[in-house]
Amino acid sequence: MASKDSYDAVIIGAGIGGLVCGSYLAKAGMKVLIAEQHFKPGGYCTSFIRQGFTFDAAAHSFGGYRKDGIVRKVFTDLGIENKLHVIRYDPSDVIVAPGYRVSFYSNLDQTINDLQRQFPDERVGIIDFFNFIIKPDPKIFIRMRNWTFQNLLDNYFKNVKLKSIISFPLLGNVALPPSLMSALIGSKIYREFLVDGGYYPKGGMQALPDALAERFKEFGGDLRLACSAKKIIIKDGMVTGVIIGQHDIISSQYVISNCDSRQTFLKLLGSNKISKDLLSTLNHLVPSHSIFILYLGLKQLPDDLAKPGANIWSLTNYDLDSTYGSLHELNFDNACIMVRFMPNQKALLGFVNVPYKTKRFWDINKENVLASFIKKIEQSLFPGLSQLIIFKGASTPHTLYRYTLNYKGAAYGWASTPSQVGLLDFIKPSFIQGLYFTGHWSTQGIGIPGVIYSGQDTASTILRKDYRHKRKV
Repeated sequence: MASKDSYDAVIIGAGIGGLVCGSYLAKAGMKVLIAEQHFKPGGYCTSFIRQGFTFDAAAHSFGGYRKDGIVRKVFTDLGIENKLHVIRYDPSDVIVAPGYRVSFYSNLDQTINDLQRQFPDERVGIIDFFNFIIKPDPKIFIRMRNWTFQNLLDNYFKNVKLKSIISFPLLGNVALPPSLMSALIGSKIYREFLVDGGYYPKGGMQALPDALAERFKEFGGDLRLACSAKKIIIKDGMVTGVIIGQHDIISSQYVISNCDSRQTFLKLLGSNKISKDLLSTLNHLVPSHSIFILYLGLKQLPDDLAKPGANIWSLTNYDLDSTYGSLHELNFDNACIMVRFMPNQKALLGFVNVPYKTKRFWDINKENVLASFIKKIEQSLFPGLSQLIIFKGASTPHTLYRYTLNYKGAAYGWASTPSQVGLLDFIKPSFIQGLYFTGHWSTQGIGIPGVIYSGQDTASTILRKDYRHKRKV
């Protein structure tokens, strides 16, 4: 097998983090290849059409697009704002709970006033909490390294119901209750998804990776779809290239993995190339849970409806540890569910965190879970919904695995517990020169703002190191 071509950098995976990283490197003058095993870019951030309905596959909105937000900065740096028509839906999120209905508005003061009206005894804590979220005190951040999000909530609130309502969307977005979730990750997601959330590209989420892919190619990058990576080539502790596609050897000084880190270390590198300590760490790390996604095409939208584009959360039990426990049992009576009516579509997306289980389990139980999910939505949010359905489909954890190869169909990379955040060997392995990670498996952040930050940060690290390319990131 002779070398077919050579590049300065090869990126494995065309998820949002890989596309951002590749675009920065290509903009700086590097010769960059992105190899993606799927036939379209985006990873979980893709869209598809069924019976005339457009559905977002998994990612369904993003945050961090305020004037000084990371997403706005990267879009401006890469010049893709003119390629996207970004809309902001208001409210971005609505939490329906026993005795309460809380909305997160584009205007933070309106959100705070809504919470204070419903929880007057917590007026001061509500203001202090949101002041911390939008401008965290560095001293508290240092102390928060080992905090859970529950520790953070306890720092500001006494009311148990308020704590559950405040943290409920994070249970859905991270698949962890506040008692297990890293306070660092939780506060970042709160800032980027709830305080500054609700953004959506006109035409569907596929528009975002398509715009990044187009810009990457305009910078001179080479994007190869339906082209999987087979092996990362290492010589004397240094990356020398990759094997992709039909056994093509591509030489490269840098390899950036935008895919599952277990696959990277165990398959693409091989367990014999990593230390016993790292292998032990890898085998003890816990992936995030997966998700079951419901896709419904409707004759018409229900009458009692929050605005299309809002994420509607149904909270039935204020004991979020109990809700998290029911996740393992697929108990919809106590499940954390979110539904979203697609903008400008008579279509509904439904999300519920679920365990991975076996392919056989999902082959047998998929239709029963789908029916239980619809029943739960009817009982808690939209009575009579089943009478409006003209198309229904669903993605199981094995669907997510098939399209992304993410370990156990994990929705958010490694579970964001305090001990699994900011792990250096999952950002830049110290024992292999030229190998980097980006995306939600890098333990730096999750969601679109998190992986965009990761992509930009990885590119910055490489360009600071590579003196041949002087352009600023």
